[in-house]
Amino acid sequence: MGMKVLGVGMVALLAVLAQPVLADEATTNMEILIQKVKADKKLVVAEAMALTETESKAFWPVYDAYQADISKINQRTVKLIQDYAASYKAMTDPVAGKLLDEAIAIEKDRAALFATYRPKFSAVLPATKVARYYQIENKIRAAINYDLAANIPIM
Repeated sequence: MGMKVLGVGMVALLAVLAQPVLADEATTNMEILIQKVKADKKLVVAEAMALTETESKAFWPVYDAYQADISKINQRTVKLIQDYAASYKAMTDPVAGKLLDEAIAIEKDRAALFATYRPKFSAVLPATKVARYYQIENKIRAAINYDLAANIPIM
């Protein structure tokens, strides 16, 4: 059930991103929606991790730090989507190349961050639960990528 909630939240987030920005109202709506998606994600993670009380006390601070760091990368993804939307109708080779370079850089940075946090999660959880958490993150990312693929037109 949790993944469905997150998926609906992401579809709504993408719908907001796809609309033309109407100054403060769109920004406020997007910020509210992003906060809801983050809250839903934490519920999904909590439900799937089945942490003991001791594990929970150690895990959530590392999780929160990771989410703060990954949020910066996600903001770059949002900007990339907005830049793509702004250039979509009049796409040029130089702009397409720049967008592609940024997409590759974002994925490299995402993978590097994932690798950086592995020892941090391993310090507070057994390997099986670290692997479970990474599986959860990958499933959530796959759901987001599915929504993106379904809602962003091919150039």
